[in-house]
Amino acid sequence: MAQVQPPIIYRPDFEQPEPDEQHAIDQLVGLFSGMARTVADHEGHAHRAVHAKGQALLRGQLEVAGDLPEEFAQGLFAQAARYEALVRMSSPPAEQLPDNVSTPRAIALKVIGVQGERVADDDETHTQDFLMVNGPAFSAPGPADFIRPVKLLAATTEKMPRTKRVISATLRGTEAALEALGGESGKLKGLGGEPQHHPLGETFFSQVPFLYGPYMAKFSLAPLSPALRELHGQALPSAPETQREAIADFFNGLATPVEWALRVQLCRELERMPIEDASVPWPEELSPWQTVARLIVPGQSSWDGRASEAQEDSLAFAPWHALAAHRPLGAVNRARRQVMAASRGFRAEFNGCPMREPTR
Repeated sequence: MAQVQPPIIYRPDFEQPEPDEQHAIDQLVGLFSGMARTVADHEGHAHRAVHAKGQALLRGQLEVAGDLPEEFAQGLFAQAARYEALVRMSSPPAEQLPDNVSTPRAIALKVIGVQGERVADDDETHTQDFLMVNGPAFSAPGPADFIRPVKLLAATTEKMPRTKRVISATLRGTEAALEALGGESGKLKGLGGEPQHHPLGETFFSQVPFLYGPYMAKFSLAPLSPALRELHGQALPSAPETQREAIADFFNGLATPVEWALRVQLCRELERMPIEDASVPWPEELSPWQTVARLIVPGQSSWDGRASEAQEDSLAFAPWHALAAHRPLGAVNRARRQVMAASRGFRAEFNGCPMREPTR
């Protein structure tokens, strides 16, 4: 393997907001808030403005590796440690769609008991959150390019559930044919063409960059345990709760804890590993993934009906729940900060359930 370049040290001028960025973000806040309001008025309960459907809530531990190379021994990963963690598995969009409408899979990791300087105006004080989906790049370069697909999504929120199932089945067939030819389409997957595969076999990606101490990086969670890796590409039946049921069956019968690798990819060339364009996957040949920690999850009940729903109401996962050493970077992250804050505020007010930071 060719020798990789050293990681690039972050400079503030690497982040260059577009002149109309705040206007685009304001539109996204309005669109996502509107979708959340539509769902809440229809169902009598407010959910997240995106990734609304929780598929699992799991307890685990994050074990940070010791003796990492200097460039990877940064921030949360500066030294060997073991933290309690919460894991939420979910699927978009803003409504509680049946799993017959197959959209991307997502995972959110909340590391508890973290010490150190926080990002400015963080509303949690002892946690570090990582949000990831099962694709290496975001569907749009930045906020302005994301407005049109969100408008289309907003126009159909809580409408045409049967039609959405039919469209999703058609898109899954198109995506399967495309992948059989060696390609894939992030747009098709986002519209409902995600292959109906077991979510525990997926590899997840942050898609957008973050500070990594003095450097810049993206994060990923990849299955380590054979029991997880065997699920990669495993088909699930087309049923309304197929993801939630598959995850529950797996963890209910689990005798030995399973593990994921938390990996880091450092920015080593700005032209091919951009900070502001979230639609560009960073080439692995320029910067291979490095495992910095293991997420360990034992057997347990992954979903407990009303109890899990109540816990979901009081929890918030956000990339800006972070140490200063892992501050989110780029336009999409700047938009997420405002969109997610508006979503949290609306959920708390509508449900009469304030968000709380877990201490264990």
